[in-house]
Amino acid sequence: MIKKTVLIVMGGNSRERDISIQTGKACIKAIKKIGYNTKIFDPKNESFLDINKKKVDIIFNALHGEEGEDGYAQCFFEYLKIPYTHSGVVSSMNAMNKISSKKIFLKHNVKTPKYRVLKKKSFSKKNLNDIIKSPSFKFPLVVKPISEGSSIGVKICNHKNNLFENINLLFKTYETLILENFIPGQEIQVAVLNGKAIGAIELKPKRKFYDYKAKYFKSAKTNHIMPANVEKKKYSEVLKIAEKSYKILKCRGVTRSDFKFFNNKFFLLELNTQPGMTNLSLVPEIAEYKKISFENLIKKILLDSSLNK
Repeated sequence: MIKKTVLIVMGGNSRERDISIQTGKACIKAIKKIGYNTKIFDPKNESFLDINKKKVDIIFNALHGEEGEDGYAQCFFEYLKIPYTHSGVVSSMNAMNKISSKKIFLKHNVKTPKYRVLKKKSFSKKNLNDIIKSPSFKFPLVVKPISEGSSIGVKICNHKNNLFENINLLFKTYETLILENFIPGQEIQVAVLNGKAIGAIELKPKRKFYDYKAKYFKSAKTNHIMPANVEKKKYSEVLKIAEKSYKILKCRGVTRSDFKFFNNKFFLLELNTQPGMTNLSLVPEIAEYKKISFENLIKKILLDSSLNK
C-alpha cells in the first residue's frame, strides 16, 4: 500500500506564528509516527498556490491567527481541491470574527458577554461615555481586536481613563474593536472532536487573566484542573453548549470553546477552530485524560479531512 503524504501548513504571517510553528512540529512528529509521509509548507516563504507543486494527498492545517484560521487559507485549499483538516471557509471566518460569532451565538440562545463594536473612524470620547453610561455595561470592561487569537491585544480596564487609553492604543494597529463586560468566575475550556465534546478543563491563572503568557509559558504556572471543578450536571451542560456552538458554526475536526462560569451560568467567550497542539495546549491534555493519545488525536483529525465544507 502506498503511504499517503500529508502537507503540514505551519508558521504563516500572523502574530501567532511562533505558536503555529510549535503546533506544526508536534504534529509532524505524530503524523510520522502514525505512518504517513510528511512535507512542510510555510506561507511566509511561499505562495499558497505553490502547494500544487508539492504533490500531496492531505493538508494538515497547523496555522493560527490571521490568514490561517479566518477562511483565507481554506479558500486556497478548496481551490486546489486538496482535502484539509479542521473547519471550512465560512465556519473559520465566522468563528475568528468575534462580532460574527457573537451574533450567531445570540441568535441560537448561547450566552455570551454583552458587547459593543467600536470603529476607529467613528470613535470619540463622547461616543464612549454614552456606552459606559448604559446600565448594560459595568467596569471592569474588556476591549480587544475582533480577529486575534491567543489573547493578543486583550485589555482589561477598571476605569474610564484606562479604557480610553487602551482603545486609542489598539486603534494604532486595528480598525475595529469589540468592547464587552468582563465576566469573573471560573475559566473553563471544552474540546470538541468531530462534533463530540471530549471534556472540559478549568484554568486557574496566576496572572490577571488567561493571557498569552499564561497560555504558552510554563513559568506563568497556570494551574490546569482536569476535569473542570463543577458539579456533574453543570459539567454535562457545558459540554452540550460546546457541541451546540460547534454545530451552529458548522465546524469540522477539532475546536476549543472558551467559557466563563459565573452565577451558575456559562458564558461563551469564543470558539477556536485551530486550537494549539503544543506541549502546553489544552486539547491534547483533555484528550489524554479521555485516554486518547496525541497520535490518536491527530489521526482522528486527519481522517476527518475533506473538501466542500
